[in-house]
Amino acid sequence: MTPGPHAVSKLIAGACDAGVKFLNLTKFDDLVLKNGRVAGIVVNWMPVSALPRNITCVDPVAFEAKIVIDASGHDSVAVKRLVDRGLVDWKGMNPMFVNEGEEHVVEKTGEVYPGLIAAGMSVTETHGLARMGPTFGSMLFSGKRAAEIAAEKIKELER
Repeated sequence: MTPGPHAVSKLIAGACDAGVKFLNLTKFDDLVLKNGRVAGIVVNWMPVSALPRNITCVDPVAFEAKIVIDASGHDSVAVKRLVDRGLVDWKGMNPMFVNEGEEHVVEKTGEVYPGLIAAGMSVTETHGLARMGPTFGSMLFSGKRAAEIAAEKIKELER
């Protein structure tokens, strides 16, 4: 068994080695929607969002993307933006049932709206699946499955 901080630091290092860029002091604000699909995200600087709107004049930044993956955990921030617009349903998490939750989070990982894939606890919250407790195996498998689905979808878009 590997201690959590060691495992997570290796995953983060591997992501950085693969070219992933992390944006410090930013927060998700919204989605970019084009032609009936999610086409990116909108972020803003945390210090700006903490100030009253009438004294800030910093516009958010939009990043276009072929696919967006909501792996924001229980918050399901991207999925909830679509819920706010009446484009998808969100059921909220069911009570704990570890075995069922572990299995179903990987099984239900996938595209919830064109261009938006839910992974991890966002899947649990979106589809009303059972809470899993302090287990992380399915989170890793869900992330892997989300990456495989994203690769398939990107290939489809490029044809």
